[in-house]
Amino acid sequence: MALNLLTRGWRVQVHDLERGKVDALAARGAIACDHAAAVAAQVPVTIVAVVDAAQCEAVLWGEAGVHARPGGLAGHTVMLCPTIAPEDVERFAARLAEAGAATIDAPMSGGPQRAADGTMSLMVGCAPAVHASQRALLEALSNRLFVVGARAGDGARMKLVNNLLAGINLVGAAEAMALAQRLGMDPSAVLAVIEQSSGQSWVGSDRMRRAIAGDFAPRAQVTLLRKDTALALRVAHDAGVETPLGAAANAVFERAFERGWGHLDDAVVLRLLSEPTAGD
Repeated sequence: MALNLLTRGWRVQVHDLERGKVDALAARGAIACDHAAAVAAQVPVTIVAVVDAAQCEAVLWGEAGVHARPGGLAGHTVMLCPTIAPEDVERFAARLAEAGAATIDAPMSGGPQRAADGTMSLMVGCAPAVHASQRALLEALSNRLFVVGARAGDGARMKLVNNLLAGINLVGAAEAMALAQRLGMDPSAVLAVIEQSSGQSWVGSDRMRRAIAGDFAPRAQVTLLRKDTALALRVAHDAGVETPLGAAANAVFERAFERGWGHLDDAVVLRLLSEPTAGD
């Protein structure tokens, strides 16, 4: 996302716990900052792109967090991009509002390459006036911009619905490909047919190509869909919705995580489901 903004001529200040990431962006023209408060100091919008609610809270209210922005948060806007529970987004937004800041709930989908290209999906929940004031930024970040509601938390709800289905589709694709391999079929030929037939899904095609090549370098780690499907299941339970396929998909990600594969690309579920069963 930062690279995309830099390419488009935006002024970008960055901070990350991994200094190498900051240095790489600084080499491309970003302003390196020592903490989140410094990131927020000279810009109207702070974009928080982390993994979970705990990290988000640390960025916002931890030591030298965004809350310590010189001059306070009045008139500032915070854009929350992680996939977290809707109630956490609502809690963060309420606390930011008390300090005078607006919130854009904008979880993202598409992976690092589409983020860099400005072609990822953003699922936005925020007040219409906030959306209007930051339209240029949002459109620079994404050419697939979906305003799904006027409340902070609506973006989170949309992302969990999407990722529940993504998890189901990915595990389903891996299960079908594992069967094809066990039947002695050429996996590349099978995938080519599926991609032009009723079994096609974007996430299935994307991940199965990598899995067939044995490429599990992490673009989307197992730990992320494990987290996201678990969050979606919790939200579904609270809403009284039955999710048998979601539960089955989450169980597969849990198994991969327990194997020590949490840091690998989630395409590794094909390897997991291709393993011989006890009866073989």
